[in-house]
Formats: sequence, structure tokens, C-alpha cells
Amino acid sequence: MSSVQAWAAHSAAGKLEQYTYDPGQLGPEDVDIAVEYCGVCHSDLSMLNNEWGISAYPLVPGHEAIGRVVAMGDIAAQKGLKIGQRVGVGWNVGSCLHCEPCLEGDQHQCTSVQPTIVGHHGAFASHVRSHWVWAVPIPDGVDASAAGPLLCGGITVFAPLLNQDILPTHKVAVFGIGGLGHMAVQFLNAWGCEVTAFTSSADKHAEAKELGADFVASSRDASDMKKLANSFDFILITVNVSLDWNDIIGMLKPGGKLHFVGAVLEPVPVHVMMLVLGKKSISGSPTGSRSQIDRMLQFAAHHQISPVVEHFPMSQVNEAMEHLRSGKAHYRIVLDAE
Repeated sequence: MSSVQAWAAHSAAGKLEQYTYDPGQLGPEDVDIAVEYCGVCHSDLSMLNNEWGISAYPLVPGHEAIGRVVAMGDIAAQKGLKIGQRVGVGWNVGSCLHCEPCLEGDQHQCTSVQPTIVGHHGAFASHVRSHWVWAVPIPDGVDASAAGPLLCGGITVFAPLLNQDILPTHKVAVFGIGGLGHMAVQFLNAWGCEVTAFTSSADKHAEAKELGADFVASSRDASDMKKLANSFDFILITVNVSLDWNDIIGMLKPGGKLHFVGAVLEPVPVHVMMLVLGKKSISGSPTGSRSQIDRMLQFAAHHQISPVVEHFPMSQVNEAMEHLRSGKAHYRIVLDAE
């Protein structure tokens, strides 16, 4: 592949413009994927604006890609993939496979992991290149046109179900019914849990129940939280804003867990005695391993779980980013290749 047609920003918060680049020689373990669809994640916006201080320009965002394999290196061709096969690429495109986390099956925690849009060109483009491990086959039964967000947001909320030993008998609260939370509610409902959705928007109460929530409460009303003291085995925070953490910890049952997948940037104040006396814990996690992504996609196919998405043509990528920036996305955005 001699060139890739992409959309890139040349400065922080810059407009995305058409950009052509040479991906270089295909490595023996590499896979080239022709992009059909790419989700637009808030992390793309954060990287575009250099909010985390790690962006490099020109920046090609896009890390929720669905597409077809068009080329493979000699080693990649021996790993079960086929030309023309539909695969997905999420937050990562590379890992070493020989460090301790990789050998333990946590390739996303690799000491030299290669994120898709950090020092690497992403999938707001005609093609994206990935190591074969991170070119994930998309199973039958998963809607390819909506599947992109599963590769980042979906696995981010699904992995804690595995890592935190969530049981079907657990009572679970999800804070934030947005891009992450609306998928969390669907997964937890299919998992068998009793799900309470906490949202700051009264307009989302009915839709939260349609997505699978058994109950809906206000994330802004302290009285709602106090009424639910000692109610939950697990509370999942999918938002990136500060909340009343003491009241939220108070809603945990003895032995309950408060888990963050939303990037709350301000420090979270905690009274340690609340944790000690209640045997409660606080944790967080990023995306998930390759095997967890496979399990998530199989689970989504079996239970017909799909993100709620809006579609924009790739040529309207700037309009799509502004739609996300303004908070109007319902719930995720997907760019369609043209």
C-alpha cells in the first residue's frame, strides 16, 4: 500500500483536513485494514485538543475501526486471518507479546503497548495498520455499521464484569447514561444483574429503562442517594465529572466496589474509614485484553447488544466532531467510509 488517505489535524484543536501519508513497508506481523466504519470517541476529541499532553501532529484520530483485511505480513498470514475478513481495531494496535503483562494475557497493559492514535495514525482514514493480535474478527450477528464503539467504549465497560467478578445476583449502579453508560446498562442487564441507572438528565429516564435498567435515579439529588444507602454490590462510574463521592460510597453494601472507567480528572476525596469499616474498595480500569474483546463481541452477538449510534459520512468528520463536542451525540457517532 503506497499511500493512505486520511483526515488529520496539524495543531491542537485544529480542523481536520485531508492528509495523505505513506505507511511504510508492511511488517511481517502487520495487517492492513480497509476502513468501512469508524466510531468517534471522546478520547479522539481529547487527543485532538491535546488535553492529556501526549498528542503529536499531524494527528489522525480514530480508534474504533471496522473494516476488511487487505494485506498481511508473512507471520500475520499464519495467524488465522484471511484477506477480505471483517475485523475491528480498538484503542491499541500493538503489544510486544513477551513482557510479563502480555504473557499473563493482559496485552493492553503491555509495557510497550502501541495505542492506535498515540504516535500512530488512526482510522479516520481509508486504511489503518495493526499488529495481527489487535485485528479482532467481528463475529456474525454483530452489526458492523454500529460495532465500532464496542471496540473501545464497549470493552471498557465490559471488562470490569470479568475482572471484578460481577455475578448475576449482584445489584449494580451505573453513573452516567451516555456513550459508555448506555452500553454498560445493556451488558449488565443481559448479565442478569439488577441495574439502577443514575443520570443527571430527566429526559433519559425512559430510555434508560428501554436499554435495560430496572430503576432510574438522579445523579444530582442527594436524597436519592441517601435513600439507597447500603444498596449496591458494584457501582460503575462512566462519567468524567466530580460527584458526591461520600454519598456514592455510602450506597455500597459491605464488601461493595466502586469502579471508575470514566476519566475523572479531579482528585477523588475518600474517608478511608468508610472503606475499612465497610470492607469496601475503589478501583479503575482501561479497556481490556484481546481475549476479553473476543468474549465481549461474542456476548454482544448472542444477546443482540449494539451501541446506539448516529452516522456521518467520513467527509463530514469536522461536523461529527463538533456534534460530539457540543454534547449532542446520541449516544455514539460512527463515520461511514465513502
